[in-house]
Amino acid sequence: MIMNNTVLRISIISPILVAMMACSSAPAPEQTPESPNAGRYSISQDRAPTRIIDLSSIPEVIPEPLNRTGAGNRSPYTVLGKSYEVMPTEEGYNERGVASWYGEKFHGHKTSNGEVFDMFLASAAHKSLPIPSFLRVTNLDNNRSIVVRVNDRGPFHGDRVIDLSYAAAVKLGYADRGTARVQLESIVATGVSRDRGVRGANSAGNATLRVSSADSKYLQVGAFSDLSAAQEITSRVEEITSLPVFIRTVNTSKNRILHRVRVGPISDPGQIQRVSESVVAANLGSPYTVTE
Repeated sequence: MIMNNTVLRISIISPILVAMMACSSAPAPEQTPESPNAGRYSISQDRAPTRIIDLSSIPEVIPEPLNRTGAGNRSPYTVLGKSYEVMPTEEGYNERGVASWYGEKFHGHKTSNGEVFDMFLASAAHKSLPIPSFLRVTNLDNNRSIVVRVNDRGPFHGDRVIDLSYAAAVKLGYADRGTARVQLESIVATGVSRDRGVRGANSAGNATLRVSSADSKYLQVGAFSDLSAAQEITSRVEEITSLPVFIRTVNTSKNRILHRVRVGPISDPGQIQRVSESVVAANLGSPYTVTE
């Protein structure tokens, strides 16, 4: 495999890499109780696509308020003889671990909540986050960061914390290696969202209403555990905008330090879009709007 900054070209996959991809992928959705896809997979081992992928053609995921249903959110559920609980909310979720990816075997088939899996979009499978939801995923080996939409369950093999779509793995720069060390940070979009049918271990199943009344809007470019990495991204973003660029350091719920690179405040939606496009074009991340 050969990958430059804009194009990933797939030619020959060695037997060792094929085996690694098979192990890193999420299990077939027929192992998930809610899946209607049993017996529909014509590929026995997962693999990368054989066509060229233009990185610029992979759409950016923009977090938005969710109207969540019970689809894919049964809790508890059992896979491979092990029981899992679905979180009642994604708010405050932060975790570090190993990410894998899944691709052609599952392409075109339904995910756990009934959406169709597209390996060329930035999506993800997670064992316990309510779905759909949004995550900021940062590759700790190269500090690349993207936003993904969580719409599937997995991975259920090994010690992986998340399975990303092939496109997401390409954008994070680990598709050719199979796995990467990542930082996961939940994103709750501003506005009003209603969660229906998401039952956690101690939940009575009541709808959850979240309202944000904050007025100051910022673009968050990335979140880093390494302060020097955050400072480097800050300097590079300052080169492409005259708006204030700063680092907001927070102590997460798991007592870990994150350095968030933000731009703003920005009140004009058009300016938010223009700055976001400039950041993406400079390959500095996939920014999203936050409020304070």
